[in-house]
Amino acid sequence: MISISIIIPVFNEEKTIIKILKKIDEIKTNTNLEIIIINDGSTDNSEGLIDQNTKYFDKVKHLKKNSGKGKAIIEGLNISSMDYVFFQDSDLEYNPTDLIKFIKIAEKYKADLIMGSRFIASERSVLHFWHMLGNKFITFLFNLINNTTFTDIYCCYCFFEKKNLPVSKLKSLGWGQQAEILTYLSNNSKKIYETSVNYDARKYFEGKKIRYYHIIEVIYWIVFSKLKILFS
Repeated sequence: MISISIIIPVFNEEKTIIKILKKIDEIKTNTNLEIIIINDGSTDNSEGLIDQNTKYFDKVKHLKKNSGKGKAIIEGLNISSMDYVFFQDSDLEYNPTDLIKFIKIAEKYKADLIMGSRFIASERSVLHFWHMLGNKFITFLFNLINNTTFTDIYCCYCFFEKKNLPVSKLKSLGWGQQAEILTYLSNNSKKIYETSVNYDARKYFEGKKIRYYHIIEVIYWIVFSKLKILFS
């Protein structure tokens, strides 16, 4: 049985964090999971709710100030102890029960990297046009530079062997971090797969969506991350 650290960054998600934890708890049977919560300086009641529901997780770290999802991810990676890592947002756009699919693929094919995709699902929420267009563009650029065929590099769900990610080398704390992480993983992994995921998008003003001005940052990290590997 493979062991998995689930890293959950949280920022002002008092309405959904306990629902997420309960959904994960439903699939813990016959799985070896380590649940890690990184509270990224929430100013609502997220911290209080987390501390009142310790039975649902194994590790928690409360950051004093909001430093962004990238910082929370690195903090989670640094305290994770399992062989595999799985990223889980805390806003309920992604359904934690999809983790079962990732586990089955990893066990069946000995996969060391599995990306989720919102674009190959049989049923999905309709995305905002410009959001989808930006995602398609950066996914195309990533594939071109890294010789891959992903359909959705900015899907939240990324499942991978921790040994293939040099955490100490991660530099981006912003929107470019996903591209940086996936660049390292794509170049260090031998068996790469992709699977459909359930996605229930929040309204645009509710979600922490990638904006048009983030595209330049993402492009920079796609290119820079590959150059770091080539010349290291």
